Amino acid sequence: MYKKLPQRRYQHTLEFLREVLPSPAVILDLGVRNPFSEIMEKNGYTVINTNGEDLDLLPEIVKKHKVDAVTAFEIFEHLIAPFNVLREIESTKIITTIPLKLWFASAYRSKTDMWDRHYHEFEDWQYNWLLEKSGWNIKKTKKWTSPINKIGFRPILRKFTPRYYAVYAEKTHS
Repeated sequence: MYKKLPQRRYQHTLEFLREVLPSPAVILDLGVRNPFSEIMEKNGYTVINTNGEDLDLLPEIVKKHKVDAVTAFEIFEHLIAPFNVLREIESTKIITTIPLKLWFASAYRSKTDMWDRHYHEFEDWQYNWLLEKSGWNIKKTKKWTSPINKIGFRPILRKFTPRYYAVYAEKTHS
């Protein structure tokens, strides 16, 4: 059903989620239902996904459900204005991951899928600033690498250069 699943990334993301928001908890997961939604449910979370709405145009969609936390795994890099969605969230907790900007790889853009592209390639400090400016207080962060089993300069760099950045933050004001 799904292409090869990113098991290592999912493992790191689940470990981070468990650390900052133990189950059971009700989560609004930004983005359509996906394999990680199912993983969260198997681990005791109740997951409500958005339905593919354009969050740049309809940021208020995040107010539709009362939840313990909002998650956004690999979402904000796809938005033109993630600030607007972050400001609209009423939950007091958010857990997010983003792929970090890599100096040795250009921004991702699918040639066949207009939604599968990164408008933003964040450095950690830029993402922190976005969260803080939109009303969030960062409580915990974690980075991890994304090594691939290929030969070459970039695959070697991927073994040592963090690719993913997870953040747990709490709302500082409404």
